Amino acid sequence: MKTIATINFKGGVGKTTVTWCLGDLLSTYSNSKVILFDLDAQMSLTQAISLDADGNSSGKFSAWYDRTKTLDRSVFSVLKKFLDTDLTNFHADNGFVYRLSENYHFVPSTEQLYWLELEAPDPGKGKFFIKNLLGKIENSGSLPKYDYALFDCPPSFTMLSYSVLTSCDLILIPFNPDFFAARGIGLLIAGLRHRIQPHPIPKLAVFANRARTYAQEPAKLARGWINDVRTECQSVGKQIGLPVHFLDAWIPDRTAIRDAITNRRTPDELVPNFQHLWAEAKKVLAI
Repeated sequence: MKTIATINFKGGVGKTTVTWCLGDLLSTYSNSKVILFDLDAQMSLTQAISLDADGNSSGKFSAWYDRTKTLDRSVFSVLKKFLDTDLTNFHADNGFVYRLSENYHFVPSTEQLYWLELEAPDPGKGKFFIKNLLGKIENSGSLPKYDYALFDCPPSFTMLSYSVLTSCDLILIPFNPDFFAARGIGLLIAGLRHRIQPHPIPKLAVFANRARTYAQEPAKLARGWINDVRTECQSVGKQIGLPVHFLDAWIPDRTAIRDAITNRRTPDELVPNFQHLWAEAKKVLAI
């Protein structure tokens, strides 16, 4: 199982939608088994999945989610169990994973993650949570053998995000082509290097998301900012002695993508963009 985390400490870059669409692409067009984790206490992904295309509560998911919380099967409850003791008696196939489709499964977030750092009895131990959880999932009796685990990470460096980033094979970093992008990406990458040590640094891949276009290509101003980020990635990579891969792929800014999660499908017009993004990301994974 390959593990991929999407992260950016700047809000509004579209990391949640990109993560969901990537999982949709892999599970639909390549027939891969995908499990998607929402680990952001803001619950944007979980809330979007809880709605149908008309913006109404999706009864099936809502009922399952309420039952999960009642039975203490939320990701927060499982993490707390791990911090208090361990996951010896935890079975991942017993109401922990929601099946969006045959190939696409989901672990939702909970607002309790806001209080994670305050309630954790041993934050240091929490750094190993994701590795232990993935082990439970891989050895489950009824869950499939997943090809990919995708993580929508919180927009900050927490114990939980540390646990993800030290367990994954690839970190995807989307950015919006704007005036502040280059500086923000540089700080993020340098921060990752500092915070993840002494663990090995996963492969890093940066790409433009929500790019404004003209004639099916990034507009002139967007191209300039994309080139600025490319240069910054090269510079920071040299400074920290770590390859930072700038993907030759970008996702255009389209209104339709904002409803992708509630509609349960990636807009047809953007499928080629996500296919190209994944082709470039796979090259990095293979290095």
